[in-house]
Amino acid sequence: MSFGSTDPADPPRPAGGVQGRPGAAGLRDPYFPKLGNGGYDVRHYALTLDYDPATGRLAGSAEVTARATQDLSAFHLDLHGMTVGSVTVDGRAAAANRAGDELVVRPRRDIADGAVFRTVVRYAGVPRAVTDADDSREGWLRSPGGALAVGQPSGSAAWFPGNHHPSDKATFVVTVTVPEGRRAVSNGVRTGERTAGGRTTSVWRSAEPMAGYLATLAIGDLRVTSSRSASGLPVVTAADPAVAERASGLLRRVPEFLAWCTERFGPYPFSSAGAVVVPDDRLGYALETQSRPVFPLGQFDETTLVHELAHQWFGNSVSPESWQDVWLNEGFATYAEWLWREDAEDVPVGRSFRAAYEDDANWAFPPAEPPGPADLFGPPVYARGAMVLHRLRAAVGDESFFRIVRGWAAEHRHGNASTADFTAYAEEESGRDLGEVWEAWLYGEARPPTA
Repeated sequence: MSFGSTDPADPPRPAGGVQGRPGAAGLRDPYFPKLGNGGYDVRHYALTLDYDPATGRLAGSAEVTARATQDLSAFHLDLHGMTVGSVTVDGRAAAANRAGDELVVRPRRDIADGAVFRTVVRYAGVPRAVTDADDSREGWLRSPGGALAVGQPSGSAAWFPGNHHPSDKATFVVTVTVPEGRRAVSNGVRTGERTAGGRTTSVWRSAEPMAGYLATLAIGDLRVTSSRSASGLPVVTAADPAVAERASGLLRRVPEFLAWCTERFGPYPFSSAGAVVVPDDRLGYALETQSRPVFPLGQFDETTLVHELAHQWFGNSVSPESWQDVWLNEGFATYAEWLWREDAEDVPVGRSFRAAYEDDANWAFPPAEPPGPADLFGPPVYARGAMVLHRLRAAVGDESFFRIVRGWAAEHRHGNASTADFTAYAEEESGRDLGEVWEAWLYGEARPPTA
């Protein structure tokens, strides 16, 4: 399918003598080589969405502001399903073709390296759920009277077109219209809400850069509560009415847990916070969606709340350079659990380490080298990732270790980082050669001795 002018008498013309080439289809991620796109860097997404829960139909307009990183004759956007109605680039109709989950856009004029350009995609349809290699479900999860959008690792492409690799982060504004009586909750700060003609429109703004997989949208008869932390941070929580009463006590304590995380990891990196809780049959896992993590009720407990809030520093603000670096997300969040248990439950971190060490499931593969996409969220990535951090702590001492933890979060705030970046940073900050730690605990196949 193609849109825009294709008249051979009026072909696309280079701008100012620019002779571009197509941007790459995919960023060659070790586990998702076709995910993301080359040739540009997204700066901002403005999504305008209208959802009808009765039919499941979503109508959307995605305005994608990006900077070219090469001379571009064409570029790709990731989009799963949906029907594209039109595409414009800088206000002019552009040719666009679908190839699987790729939307290939050819502007009428080539785009010069370094130029900022604006693409608008209008699309509609019934967005789909996506089944991952590990059999978990993500993407657009429809429910009676609403929906929940979650995107780790690639499901955000089910509800908006974009550059959906974690290395390309951008700010967001999400404007959502739903039937009156329904609520829509997304990431960031709610900047407006109005009801007219039987429809309610709300606007959510994420001023800090966000990877596409961390975007979320919850729609339904939600119980939404707004408050502020002791430091003045806006806190917005939402719960499905079926679970709202049971979740309310812990939801009220979100500021308390944020204060604990801030003391451990440094200043909170975002301009809002909160949580979303849904019934267990809607979602099979908790997820660290930026500023507002999502939980099934059965996993909404103190330890999991600490885990997902710790991700706001480790995974969300400091995002992985590629999916091979995901242990930096999960290892830090799991170690936060161990620190919380020590402070709140008098369970020494060493005891948590020993339990993880003795669990054979944590030795299936090295945390920095999962065998394939189905293993990205396997036990070694979490628990052995945390063991790496504990062995680092043993090697450099408590003072140096917590300086590294806080410094790492500050050094790469709102950016991306790799495993190599972390190992180099830890060695530089500690003044130690830590090769033995990395070789045995991060990359080693066998279970090393702890003595």
